[in-house]
Amino acid sequence: FFKQKTAYEIRNCDWSSDVCSSDLKIRPWEALFGLILMSTILFPVYWMMITGVRPQLETFDSNPKLLPTFTFEHYREIIQEGSIITGLINSILISSISTAIALVLGVPAAYVLARWDFKRKSDLWFWIISNRFISPIAVVLPFFLIAINLNLVDTYWIMIIIYQTFAIPFVVWLSLDQFKAIPKEVDEAASVDGASVFKTFVRINLPIAVPGISVSAILVFVACWNELLFAQILTRSEAITGPVVALGYMSGYDIRWGPMMATSTLVVLPILLFAAILSKNLVRGLAMGAIK
Repeated sequence: FFKQKTAYEIRNCDWSSDVCSSDLKIRPWEALFGLILMSTILFPVYWMMITGVRPQLETFDSNPKLLPTFTFEHYREIIQEGSIITGLINSILISSISTAIALVLGVPAAYVLARWDFKRKSDLWFWIISNRFISPIAVVLPFFLIAINLNLVDTYWIMIIIYQTFAIPFVVWLSLDQFKAIPKEVDEAASVDGASVFKTFVRINLPIAVPGISVSAILVFVACWNELLFAQILTRSEAITGPVVALGYMSGYDIRWGPMMATSTLVVLPILLFAAILSKNLVRGLAMGAIK
């Protein structure tokens, strides 16, 4: 019986007779709503992709076609220019290093906040979370002036340092609930067996919280990959990222839609594939700690 019914399906059951009426059947209006919602989400992505593979004249046609005449001249053009390759490599390096540093600093901080009570703990927690409340446009000018004074404009390190302002609070926020879901009796038992605090954290708590920490790592990586404002202001050519390269095809009234959409597709496609592959792990990691 349990092999044939999912957890969602086992509802309104007469357990004495083993008869179960399932309400998992999708109603027509639900299917229609789901189709409309899916189309609304996916159509802009589809239009971006086909604009990158259609001829320039067809892009400005008054009667646009849903199935374009395919050409790869825009991709050939952006690859010959070479900036998209540099941008993607920079995005990978900056996002990866930023995520690694955020995990190294944020996960132990979340463990301490989850396990110990100390003076002004609530104030520290509020300060960490309040960094998520600040609008980036409000701090971009101070960061730019600091970068100029330290001679860090157009370098990896200024981007990595700035990204920690939102990456570390995000890791702490998501990891805190993962450690809170682990009973404190586990730490007490390890302490009785002679394990130090560091060993208890590394060998016991960390492996249990890995699914939730993985989710925070994925979301931080995606946020760093898609960040545009700081990258646009603080990079020039050496540390330019993929989103900035795509934005570079807009200059005044001249917008090169074909190359811009082709570049945007190359920037977005890895993240879409990444999210599709790890979607189940994302849901599982976010749900950990929600059910006691």
